[in-house]
Amino acid sequence: MKLVFIIGSGAVGKMTVGQELAKITGLRLFHNHMMIEPVIEIFGGFNGKVITELRDVIFREFAASDREGMIFTFMWAFDQQADWDYAAHIRGIFAEHGAEEYCVELVAPQEIRLQRNATENRLRHKASKRDLEFSDRMLRSEENYRLVSNPGEVPFEHYLRIDNSGMPAEEAARLIRDTFDL
Repeated sequence: MKLVFIIGSGAVGKMTVGQELAKITGLRLFHNHMMIEPVIEIFGGFNGKVITELRDVIFREFAASDREGMIFTFMWAFDQQADWDYAAHIRGIFAEHGAEEYCVELVAPQEIRLQRNATENRLRHKASKRDLEFSDRMLRSEENYRLVSNPGEVPFEHYLRIDNSGMPAEEAARLIRDTFDL
């Protein structure tokens, strides 16, 4: 069992790179919005408690399965202890089943991420991002959190940081696969 975290700021390409990585490795993609969007639809707004509980069911069942592995994407605010605790929680679920862990951090400047915010793929899979004015405001307000790690800060033995500013998602996925021999 393998667990691949893809982390990074909003609209950096986590889901898109994860989709490409899933295609070439056979790992299953569980991107952050796969739980966020249905919860928003059902509850009429964001409900973090419900999202976390639903994810936990999926993590526990998947980690106990005979699947090859999972790619999970999320924004990790390095200045928020709750995000450190959440990452440790997920890792713990998979560690109980002997999973190998990998972490990929994608980085790109805000102007590139603002362009990516309106891509067809993003808007198709993330209904909550379709209000582009609101979504752009959210991206511009990310300065309230530290969403890019400091050198040596990410606590994974297998860690890769990719500036994917001018890199197609397919190329980033191949780099991840080849670096970690996935």
